[in-house]
Amino acid sequence: MAVTSCGKLLKQSVTTLPDFLVPAFQVTPSSIRRCFASSAPRTSRVGAAPIALPPEVNLRLLDPPKRRGAVTRVEPAKTIEIEGPLGKASVQLPPFVSYNIDDTAKKATLSVLDKKSRDQREMWGTTRSYLQNHILGVSEGHTVILRLVGVGYRATIEPTAITVKPEYPGQHFVSLKVGYSHPIELGVPVGVKASTPLPTRILLEGIDKEVVNSFAASIRRWRKPEPYKGKGIFVNEETIKLKAKKIK
Repeated sequence: MAVTSCGKLLKQSVTTLPDFLVPAFQVTPSSIRRCFASSAPRTSRVGAAPIALPPEVNLRLLDPPKRRGAVTRVEPAKTIEIEGPLGKASVQLPPFVSYNIDDTAKKATLSVLDKKSRDQREMWGTTRSYLQNHILGVSEGHTVILRLVGVGYRATIEPTAITVKPEYPGQHFVSLKVGYSHPIELGVPVGVKASTPLPTRILLEGIDKEVVNSFAASIRRWRKPEPYKGKGIFVNEETIKLKAKKIK
């Protein structure tokens, strides 16, 4: 009704407009029912993709912990435990996500309750990526290589530190010499193994991809690559485009 009344008002006003403004104020069905996207909604391609399971990796669904005397309408999240030759990891599944394992094909698939829900479709692909990263971590592991580019830049792995206190027994520290008056000491997180195959190379290995990449970012933060001389700490295949020097 609102559209029809609006159309009548526009038609009445069109009669008083000049001839060259009439086409701009005409109301057509195509302009009223115009949509932002003409394509039909599709399911998540990432979430629906099957996950290949290595033969040495086992998945197990853990029951949520029971709360005594607590009554809630929110369904607790389920947890999948992934066990492999390098260790164990766990992924929490939202209540609307379920998984199925094909033992013959050694593949796992995830599904959601309502494929039309936007929130469920978003978490569908995210949960699948988390599960894939943990499966790869317990079977092969995640690695990050940092390159120190600069005159006198070097790194070592030390069992003790002067400026940082250990967070757990047996913690090692990455000592950086990247142009400061004192060495930079960073504690290696739990589950991450750090080594220096070369004085200008740092190799990080671990099961959790997020922890490994986060520690690599904290190391890179002390000397971000600069575009004039190309010096800094580079992560993996990172490159930087050099700029021309400023001439006064």
